[in-house]
Amino acid sequence: MSLVNHILRRAISQTTARNSAAASSSADTAQKGGGGRKLFMMLSLFVAFPAVGLCMVNAYLQPDDHERPEFVPYEHMRIRTKRFPWGEGTKSLFHNPRTNALPTGYED
Repeated sequence: MSLVNHILRRAISQTTARNSAAASSSADTAQKGGGGRKLFMMLSLFVAFPAVGLCMVNAYLQPDDHERPEFVPYEHMRIRTKRFPWGEGTKSLFHNPRTNALPTGYED
């Protein structure tokens, strides 16, 4: 019984020592800021924000001269088995009358 007791105490003390050493090293890294925080900040400033800005400029400068396709009343498209719970019930929630057709065709 004394041998089992000795083995368990030794295992617990080694685990506690390892955990405390790992905690102190992670606390030191967190105190110093580590390399990950600085890298993340630099990537945000020099990659993410300019990429978002370029995407915004690209979307703003795109020409809006595309023609809408001719309406073809296919049987498998725009099936309405029940009305939508908003408005008059035929238009989807984000309906755009210029680009989205109703089951009978475009509005204008």
